[in-house]
Amino acid sequence: MSKVNELKERLFDVNALNAATAVLDWDHQCYMPDGGNAARAEHGSRLSRMAHEMFVSEETQRTLSEAAKEANGDSEEAAFVRVVQRQMAISTKLPAEFVARKVKRSTEAHEIWVKARKENNFAHFAPALAEMMDLAREEAEYLGYIDHPYDALTDQYEEGATKKSWEAMFDSVRQPLVDLVREINESPNQPDNSFLTGKWEQEDQRKFTEMLVQAIGFDFERGRQDIAAHPFCTNFSVGDVRLTTRYEDYLGSAIFGSLHEAGHGMYEQGSPMEWDRTALAGGVSLGVHESQSRLWENIVGRSRPFWQHFLPQLQGTFPALSNVNLDHFYRGINKVEPTFIRVEADEVTYNLHIMVRFELECALVSGELKVADLPEAWNEKYNSYLGITPTSDSVGCLQDVHWSAALIGYFPTYSKGNLLSYQIWNALQKDIPNTDELMAKGHFKPILDWLIDKIYRHGSRYQPEVLMEMATGERMNPEHYLKGIRAKYAGVYSL
Repeated sequence: MSKVNELKERLFDVNALNAATAVLDWDHQCYMPDGGNAARAEHGSRLSRMAHEMFVSEETQRTLSEAAKEANGDSEEAAFVRVVQRQMAISTKLPAEFVARKVKRSTEAHEIWVKARKENNFAHFAPALAEMMDLAREEAEYLGYIDHPYDALTDQYEEGATKKSWEAMFDSVRQPLVDLVREINESPNQPDNSFLTGKWEQEDQRKFTEMLVQAIGFDFERGRQDIAAHPFCTNFSVGDVRLTTRYEDYLGSAIFGSLHEAGHGMYEQGSPMEWDRTALAGGVSLGVHESQSRLWENIVGRSRPFWQHFLPQLQGTFPALSNVNLDHFYRGINKVEPTFIRVEADEVTYNLHIMVRFELECALVSGELKVADLPEAWNEKYNSYLGITPTSDSVGCLQDVHWSAALIGYFPTYSKGNLLSYQIWNALQKDIPNTDELMAKGHFKPILDWLIDKIYRHGSRYQPEVLMEMATGERMNPEHYLKGIRAKYAGVYSL
């Protein structure tokens, strides 16, 4: 057996432990009774420690070193070794005790967050959040950094990213977005989206959203959709990908939440089966991953041709919408309006929500902002960026799951995904210029096939920027997003 295959075999054991942890986490967020939290935290903690110890063991490191001598050039084997080497460089800096403690405490913190959010009680969550920030600072010290502890954390989600690089990205779009929001607010042609709020049967929402994501290409033979307090996508193999959504009085919450998570899910399902359970399978970075969820949710799912096809089916499911015509519906689902909830924000203001979180978590990690002062700081930034003040902490600083899960440094990848989504769509339209016609007829396979060919089938073989250059002809260029979003909303608002 070659050393590369020997390394794969050893890492299959690590993958199995990580998959078991992921299954437990999925169950935790979807089905687990409240009484199971303490034991579940122990289960996750011990499995994570076992996976970590096996991965960083002398035997694994020795096998990796020997495999590196064997793999070379631009081969799949060389790419596999490179990805594992990056994972090893990070993991060997983290003590097993820390890994286990982080998983245990974040599992416990999730349940505390769920209760605090439900009861609008930030004080209940504050001690757990303080501990998550302590863990983040401790992790940054283990990993090492030059300029800011945030750099060490965010690099794990987007290779090479730093606080400064995220600031540069936000600087490139902030003023154009502020100007566009101002023009939209001054427009006399304001859409109405009140028809999307009402009492909608949960079972009807489930059936419609499952039909919708299956129609665009999510494979239910290799996946399923369930309910969670905060929608997410997870996977245990290329053949087992789980979506979650939530059903609210706002019908768009389930529809666009499901389309968003299906974008993540189809990316995972698009990896080559022969790479399953290896380091090459799955999305290459969270920014690229988010480009797919935002592409399917916003560029496809909020387009006029998409609803030219699906609106009659939606009206058949929800007769209360029978009198809403296509133009009214299209403009309604694309209404730009500052709101409190990030996951239900419109395309134009969405990045402003991310800027708030990015700036606050940088300040929390550095210690510049105290956890006790977070609600006030959050509300001040929402007033500054969006001109609104949250009416409660549940729709303010308690709305996102990420900090309870110790996911610090994650949020900016959402904005990168927004920018990349338009860049990828422009490249796709050069090869498939009749996308509007295809969507209006309900034909999404050519779109999905292009994305599989250009992005999904490459998994993590290429670094994120290299993959984008291969797929679109250039590295990330914010102009695609800025031009695309202005053109779209100039049409919606007759600017």
